[in-house]
Amino acid sequence: MSAVELEIIDNEFLRQFETTIDGQKAKIEYALQERKIFLTKLIMSEEHLEKGYEQDFIVAVFNVIEERNIRLVPTSPIIAKFMRKNRRKYKDLLPVGINI
Repeated sequence: MSAVELEIIDNEFLRQFETTIDGQKAKIEYALQERKIFLTKLIMSEEHLEKGYEQDFIVAVFNVIEERNIRLVPTSPIIAKFMRKNRRKYKDLLPVGINI
């Protein structure tokens, strides 16, 4: 599957990153604490999960976090699994002493 280009919106009021895929909203909820962002929940339609769009969404959100120069802690099982699969590429986003 080719990567899709996603526009990521940081809804600070609801503490979630949002995007729209095929007219459906997808969200990653987060908690921000002391230069760390905890990615707590991925909300996406079953149809989009089956198509693998969660990977494109996670990568886009990781890019936003990297640009902001903050560390991320994936507490959502789906995001933690993605992080484990791509450990080499994203290990610098983890806080010191945190292993996934």
